[in-house]
Amino acid sequence: MWILALDVGTSSIRAIGYDAFGRPLPGCDARVGCEPTTTADGGSEMDPEELVAATASAIDRCLARSPGPPAAIGASVFWHSLLALGADGQPLTRVITWADTRSADAAKALRSRLDETATHARTGAPLHSTFYPARLAWLREARPDVFARAATWCGFAEYLLLRFTGRFRTSVSMASGTGLLNQQLDAWQQLDAWQQLDAWQELDASPRTPAWDTHMLDACAITPDHLPPIDDAPVSGLASAWRARWPALADAPWLPAAGDGACSNLGTDCSSPDRMGLNVGTSAALRLVTPEPRVVPWGLWHYRVDARRHLIGGATSEGGNVLAWARRTLALPDDDEALDAALAAVAPDSHGLTALPFLAGERSPGWRGDARAAVTGISLATTAPQILRTLVEAVAYRLAEVYDRLAPAAAPGHAIIASGGVLAHSRVFTQVLADVLGVPLEVREGTEASSRGAALLALGAIGRPAPPPEPSGSLVRPDGRRRAIYAAARARQGHLYDSVVGPRVS
Repeated sequence: MWILALDVGTSSIRAIGYDAFGRPLPGCDARVGCEPTTTADGGSEMDPEELVAATASAIDRCLARSPGPPAAIGASVFWHSLLALGADGQPLTRVITWADTRSADAAKALRSRLDETATHARTGAPLHSTFYPARLAWLREARPDVFARAATWCGFAEYLLLRFTGRFRTSVSMASGTGLLNQQLDAWQQLDAWQQLDAWQELDASPRTPAWDTHMLDACAITPDHLPPIDDAPVSGLASAWRARWPALADAPWLPAAGDGACSNLGTDCSSPDRMGLNVGTSAALRLVTPEPRVVPWGLWHYRVDARRHLIGGATSEGGNVLAWARRTLALPDDDEALDAALAAVAPDSHGLTALPFLAGERSPGWRGDARAAVTGISLATTAPQILRTLVEAVAYRLAEVYDRLAPAAAPGHAIIASGGVLAHSRVFTQVLADVLGVPLEVREGTEASSRGAALLALGAIGRPAPPPEPSGSLVRPDGRRRAIYAAARARQGHLYDSVVGPRVS
């Protein structure tokens, strides 16, 4: 018995086989690279058909090495993507990714006419270019012809399921990342603690699927019919175009994809409040799974793992992409070891620089989609490794802002489990994060977190028991002396933020 797990990201697509214990099958692993097209005005798009073809290619190669038909297919897909489909189900746009900031002005306009605090409380999302309300408002102005012709708005996860199975639906998890889902917390927040407990126990016994938020649909000039139905139930069968190609998948149940962040937490066994997930890939995030709804502070978001489990946290638009940008722009080494050695040669905050790392705008905690990167203090003596070092430190300071808001919701003495390709290849980046956050990081270097999380969701959907946790990873401990150095530098970044971006909102 094995599970086919898909991990569809914006830099690569993986198809990996997992056994009933959540362990990867040797050799049953395929990867296909991909990359968004970016534009100077903040655009970040991908071709939907190229993504479908790349996913299919990864499945081909995985099945060729598999032991037979899988018991189920699970998928992790990047959150916050948007594309328009015509009445015939064909794309009218490319896939707009989470990194696209062209709707930043539209988000500002929405803030001027909507109550953002109430919106955040209901949907778990602020009015920001990451989410559907701002993007739909922008498209309505920038491409009125497309807006008028669009029969459906969805993400790539839903389009992929439609293409492969002929069924159109979204999971609670993916819906929660749109900014259009009413998570039914507004009435719950009016209750006292004991009433909340009683209400949640009743809800937990008979979970209700959250619904699209009518206030936000009205603001976006769309109806529920323009969005996929919300349903976590697996679907079976393949669309006619794929039956001959994948006979092994003919009867296997497909789960509607979950958000990559939710899958990442599950894949590193961070499924309870005593274990916080830290992931650094192209972007970075800190996340916490809770079994009950919470009123999250400003700066954080509230998404879902599924109908029963909540995911709260914050994400930055920067992570490993600062390394990629520096390699490309500053002529730094392509080799990971050489790049890490160059970073290690620069002592903590010894460069005299202060940076805002907003290469793709700001998400958590300030949610300023129009923010841009800045580095101050550059002189004739400044080197490329120093600029990169200050950007790495700057990303860590932004994550510390998220951690300060998220830690009170975690259990006392919680652990932080860290994963992601960046941390596996950069010891310096990992140590900087531990020093800035001031807590030990348990690093899972060999875990493909998102695909493993998708596999665990699939195992649960077919009634298999939860596998045991993976073995503990290596522990990276903070250094008190460096933490003090970074604390002063973090305060300096805060002053730069206030001057360049605008006063911070706590």
